[in-house]
Amino acid sequence: MSVHAAVDLGASSGRVIAGRIADGRLRTEEVARFANGPVPVPAAGRTTLHWDVLSLYAGAVEGLRRAAGSGGLASAGVDSWAVDYGLLDADGALLGAPVHYRDPRTDGVPARVFGHWPADRMYAVNGLQVQPFNTVFQLAAEAGSARLAAARDLLLVPDLLGYWLTGAKAAELTNASTTGLVDVRTRRWAPEALDVLEESFGVPARGLLPDLVEPGTVVAPLRGGLGDAAGAPLVAVGSHDTASAVVAVPAATDRFAYISSGTWSLVGVELDAPVRTEASRAANFTNELGVDGTVRHLRNVSGLWLLQESLRTWRERGRRVDLADLLERAARLPALACVVDVDDPRFLPPGDMPDRIAAFAAETGQRPPGDEAGFTRCILDSLALAYRRAVHQAAELGGKDVEVVHIVGGGANNTLLCRLTADAVGLPVVAGPAEGTAIGNLLVQARAVGAADGDLAALRRIVADSVQTVTYHPEGPQAPWAEAARRI
Repeated sequence: MSVHAAVDLGASSGRVIAGRIADGRLRTEEVARFANGPVPVPAAGRTTLHWDVLSLYAGAVEGLRRAAGSGGLASAGVDSWAVDYGLLDADGALLGAPVHYRDPRTDGVPARVFGHWPADRMYAVNGLQVQPFNTVFQLAAEAGSARLAAARDLLLVPDLLGYWLTGAKAAELTNASTTGLVDVRTRRWAPEALDVLEESFGVPARGLLPDLVEPGTVVAPLRGGLGDAAGAPLVAVGSHDTASAVVAVPAATDRFAYISSGTWSLVGVELDAPVRTEASRAANFTNELGVDGTVRHLRNVSGLWLLQESLRTWRERGRRVDLADLLERAARLPALACVVDVDDPRFLPPGDMPDRIAAFAAETGQRPPGDEAGFTRCILDSLALAYRRAVHQAAELGGKDVEVVHIVGGGANNTLLCRLTADAVGLPVVAGPAEGTAIGNLLVQARAVGAADGDLAALRRIVADSVQTVTYHPEGPQAPWAEAARRI
């Protein structure tokens, strides 16, 4: 059985997963895991959040060596979060660590960009939800900097690691589609977006961006110095982690919605064409390009980030909190006692989430939670409420009949969240696989090198035959969820 290796980089950790396909089933093994997170660095009078991308590269290299073992690799692929990038100078050297998307440098920048490229015209081209950290806004924020003046190439994070691993520069399409610089109709760089950056902000976008490649493209062989991994083909998988996660949805039909649930939650439907209507723009839905010509019509929901930051805050205060215990206690509390809008901008940056939740509750006439279990229940109820809105809107805006909701990613392991989601949405929820991103990564590269074949439905049958899932059926009326939605 040939070994494939998925380098899967998340916002809080990275991992390398080895996979083997035999008898129509995929077997996986985690061979490396390493920490990730924002690194605050003081410079020029302010502290900027960066990614420690060198540590990520070191972890990826070690993981690829372990995956290869003594028998070599059949292929490798890299996926990560979206929008963030590294800049290279004329010698191909990295010009400083990539800036973290939660850094506040883009505060107020979207409004400046809309002065040159109105929001409705932008949406007609790139089809993207307005997020202040979209790459187009990051580049506008960086205009005039010494770093940008010295730059000759821009590579998104997975493409940057791919360059270091192979020496080849390319921009994989699913991740590039999150930048705001791709035309979702043509699946090419958007001339109008590049004109705005060049003419209005002085950003030499055309000279910085590499050629686009579709997912499934064999980019180049891995460099020497990687032990038995050297020489294996690097495949441009769905390098935006959500694109790979959606490949791994074990759906039996196309009548499904998905929730890729982790630090972020991406909630939507899979379509054949983008939805660029005014109603879609007003609902802040995005059109991200997917594998095999698909479109992910979805909404970003601030996911388990609120719970992760709350846990960090409590532990910094010296409280001994255990997540499993909190979830068990939270499950016994009354439903919907307090809910918040998880997409409120106050919840985006790192910080004291319990304090922010309490402030939101007070502002909306609700009693704040009384203890850690109460805050945990509030966060999960609120997430389920956000999922409810996003699933219903995605189905309506996309003209899609939805019969089931699939949760993939780490949130699939959260029994309480899955149960609440079924109750909130009013549809069955199928949870799993938790490692959906890595699985989708592995399947696309395996197909590219001939170890698997077929369309997306065929790849999803491999997933369904390879993983165990849990189905949650809705219980109780929808009226309490509708009432809770009115509170916020």
